[in-house]
Amino acid sequence: MGIPAWVWFAVAAVAIAAGVTLLITDHARRTAKNRERRRWAALRGWQFAEFDQVLPTKWERGLLPQYNGAVAADIVAGSTFTADGRRQVSVLDLVVGGRTVAVLLGLRCRRVVATTLELWLPEVPVPPESELDLLGPVGSRYAFVGDVATARPLVKPDVVDAVEEFGDDVTVVWAENDWVLAALEPAAAEPEQLESALRALGTLADLIDPFEVDPNGETPAAETPEDELLSERSTEDDTA
Repeated sequence: MGIPAWVWFAVAAVAIAAGVTLLITDHARRTAKNRERRRWAALRGWQFAEFDQVLPTKWERGLLPQYNGAVAADIVAGSTFTADGRRQVSVLDLVVGGRTVAVLLGLRCRRVVATTLELWLPEVPVPPESELDLLGPVGSRYAFVGDVATARPLVKPDVVDAVEEFGDDVTVVWAENDWVLAALEPAAAEPEQLESALRALGTLADLIDPFEVDPNGETPAAETPEDELLSERSTEDDTA
């Protein structure tokens, strides 16, 4: 005996209702998070933008090789003080297919880091396409680097201590070009957790890129994040 047609209609209706409920819940959660991130940015005197397709292409390492077509959402840009001085900061949700896969935090250095350095939690599989060499354990994490000989002098005891300041909600910490970055689990994106991760990132940045060492004999005037956002908005206005 076949299943009556009304049963299939009922199943389809339930599935549709569940999907709509999920979308509404996700939208409500996204909206609440957007408001919270916006308030946090305002309290710090930082700029906020809802969406950017280009920003994630500034970086290529860490967990980024796993995600094609990622876009940035709920973006915060400004500058913050570390023990050594003021550094440019970026915070954003990394979104793929409408889903937030990670929250990225970055601090900009004054000089390019000598080699790529990635520090992964031991239980997290390293992307096979990273093409980096295993340096070994650094505290409770494993280091993968672009050049072992260049990276080894960077991993001093104080760097190991700084790496241990990151919690288990930080999947990977890495240094790439003139940035140090960290990727947090999306659930760990409350302002308090972001502040804690930024402090740990600032400590690491000061050790990798100390201000008292100036290879050019002068302090470069790096483009501020406010300039970048204003430039992008100006370009959008001109295009419109």
